[in-house]
Formats: sequence, C-alpha cells, structure tokens
Amino acid sequence: MKSPDARFETFFNDPRWALAMVRATVLEAAHPTIGAALIDNSTFVTHPWRRLRNTFLSMQRMTGADEEARSREAARLNRMHARLKGTDPHHRPYDAMDPGARAWVVATLFESSVTMCRLSGQPLEQGFMEALYAEFQAMLAEMGDEPGHLPETLAEFWQYYDRVVAEELENTEAMRVILYKLFDHLPAPPLLSGLPTVWAAGRALAGPVVGAIAVASLPEPFRRRAGLPEMPGAQTLMQGAYLAVGLARFLPASWMQPANIIGLLEMTPDSDDPRARTLAELQARMKRAGALLRLLTPRPDRPEPAARPATAAGAEQRQDAENFFRQVLDQTGNGSLDWPDLAAMARELAGRLDLDEPEETRLYQAYADWWRELQAALDTDGDGSISAQEYAAASPSLAGPALIRVAEVLFDVTDRDGSGHIDAAEYRALFRTAFHRDTAGTGGATYTRSAFVKEFLAFMSGRQRSTAFDPLIAGA
Repeated sequence: MKSPDARFETFFNDPRWALAMVRATVLEAAHPTIGAALIDNSTFVTHPWRRLRNTFLSMQRMTGADEEARSREAARLNRMHARLKGTDPHHRPYDAMDPGARAWVVATLFESSVTMCRLSGQPLEQGFMEALYAEFQAMLAEMGDEPGHLPETLAEFWQYYDRVVAEELENTEAMRVILYKLFDHLPAPPLLSGLPTVWAAGRALAGPVVGAIAVASLPEPFRRRAGLPEMPGAQTLMQGAYLAVGLARFLPASWMQPANIIGLLEMTPDSDDPRARTLAELQARMKRAGALLRLLTPRPDRPEPAARPATAAGAEQRQDAENFFRQVLDQTGNGSLDWPDLAAMARELAGRLDLDEPEETRLYQAYADWWRELQAALDTDGDGSISAQEYAAASPSLAGPALIRVAEVLFDVTDRDGSGHIDAAEYRALFRTAFHRDTAGTGGATYTRSAFVKEFLAFMSGRQRSTAFDPLIAGA
C-alpha cells in the first residue's frame, strides 16, 4: 500500500467525517453479517465514545504514511475479526472474516466520504474520487483480502453499491439500536461525566436530531424497504447540518483536528493534560455554587435516618453488585455476562497497549480461563450466561485464581521493560492518565506487581471503585 499524499491527510481530518462516520456505521450495521457481529460482540451501546476513539485511531493508522503502523494495524484487525463468529437471530452463521462483509465496511466508508461532500455542496472531482477509491481498495488489500470483493473500477463500484443496498441490507437489530436507542441514551463522555444534568438536557435535544439526520442521509430505496420513518423537513435539516459542519474547516486547524477533539472528549479530571485542571476547577466551582444554593434555600427539617436493619443493608449490597454488573461487566449491554463481554475487555486492553500477537493471545487466554471459572461458580441455571442476579448472589466468587492470572498477565504485558514495576510511561500507556500514586517508601514512581494485582482484583470483584480502572474498563 503506497503512502497517502497530503490531499488525503487533509481530507481525513475534515470535521464532516463525524457525520459521515455515523452514516457509514448505520449502513454497516444494516448488513446482516456485520449487524449480527455488532450485536453479539461490540461495546458500541455501552461504550460508544470508546468505540468512536478506537475506530478513529484505526482509520488514522490505516490511512497514515507509516508503513509499519499500517501493517501492525491490519494484522490487529485480522486477529480481532477472526475471533468474531456466531449465529444471528435467524440461525444464520456469521463470520467477521467474511470477505464480502469486510468489503462492505470499506465500501460504506468510501461512499459516505463521497456523500458527505455532495450533501455539503462540495462534490468531489472525478479524478480525486477515483484516487480516493484506490486508497480504500489498497486498505482492503493491506488486510490481505483477495482482489475482486470490491469492484476494480469506480464505475463498477456504484453498480455493486446499488446491488448490495437493494438485495442484501436488512432492517437489523443493530441498525435499529443505533438509530433509535443509542442517540437517546448516549452516555456522557468523560469530559462531561461530572455534569449529568447539562449532558442529559443537551442529549434530549440533540439525540433525536442526530438520528433524524442519519435516517435522512440513507439511500432512499433502502429507507423505503426497511420502513424507516422520516420526519418532515429532515432532508433540509440534514443538508443544513452538513453545510454547518463543513464551515468548521475555516476554523484554526488545531481546533478541528479529530485527534484533539477525541482527546478532549475522553479526558478525565485526573489526566495530566493541562486542560484537565481547568475542567476540574470549573466542575468544582459549579459544585460549590450548587452547595451554596442549597444552603440558601429553606428546606424542611428531615429526621435523622434510622439505623438500617441487616436485611436492608444486604439489599443495598445486592443493589451495588447489580449496578457494578451493568456498568462494568456487561460490556455489550445485552443484560447478561457472556464470553463476548470478557473478550471486549481483553480487546480494549490489548488495543491500548498495542500488543503483538503472542502477548495478545496470552491476555485473551487468561480471560477465557476466567470465563470458564465464572461459569462454573455463578451460572446456577446452566444457560451458558450469567445474569445480574446470579452475579449479585455470589459476587465474591469473582476473585478466584483465574482472575488473579488475568491481573498477572495484564501486569506483565504492561511492564514492557520487564523491570517488575510499572513506571510512569507504562502506566500512562494503559490508563491514559498521569501517575498519581502515593509512592512514599517505594524508592521512586513505580507501581508494584502486588499493588497492581490487589487493586485489579478489588475493582473486578466490585469491592473498590473510583480507581484508574474505572475509566479504563467502565468508562464510556
């Protein structure tokens, strides 16, 4: 794959890509193979900001000039796709390595790129469009796919695209979740996690609008066949949105760099980013203002709460366990703990650390062993999955030998220099935040194996929250 020139680098940093990516994701989800893989294995419902970041980083690597980075990313994607197999609700087998499905993913990215320019009043010139199509073909070839799954010429591509839209796309569950559930229940990014009221108000207004824009941008034949409702004025709203977002390209380049925007959205108050201190101070001031307002507002006296009986304390403990189950363990958001949930954790950790195949396999194997241990201990009804109630009834069983092994393997792959300690740089690679541990008496800023394992076990068994593991595994 040749190195992309400066034209493509500028193109892939266009702010309109935000809308194009939503559109491409909907079209991908409408493919029965991709939709089934998303529903069974993806964290896009519970962790959409994480998936957005990972998708962007993957695209950045696959379209960048660094040949080694492209090869590593292609190999990582192939390993990830090879693990995604199953059966959809209609009992049809699916395999994420299916060449037709992989070609459709690349096709939606290319077609949505062309469409985003057309809808915003700046259609691509034929020569640039053909060169862009060649770049996307090369991306598929980089992953080792045989030629022929994407048409050779651009003219043939449009015939292929129309055929897939007319004959293969379906009104899948994954597509319906994206259009009608995801935007309405979108969790706050870490940047706004301390302002739930502000986020909820903005989401209530913006969610339906984004969904309407996404529906209106889809091919009309598919909208009709899938029975997707289009609200009056949606076409005008959609074109206005693309035009408005397109104007953002006239702002300073540093403001609109996707990497900067995503970095800002996923920033946490304890980050070492200088902007985090400003954010933390702003949130602290808002909380102080709220506390002052409550002091100034007369409220009726409330009686002191009576001591909780043992049964009430037990019920609260059970409720805490179920909340932990939903927020941390149920990565795919399907209401149960299954192997894909633990695989999603392994996938996220391997991606953050940019692991090679042997280390990645060790991490997946450790999680697979933990899954077998969990099934034996918690799957009381033998249905092959673990419910929130089964987990809450026996949550201490999570911290067994297999989970200890997961912690030890994670420590080993994070400790890249084999020193037996995690230093500040290794810590940041995993947690993407500054090293704020109390290192008194340790002889330096390091994170020992015993401390790491202890905190990981405490977090994964639901005994300790608000550690560095919260934004890593439970964050959106």
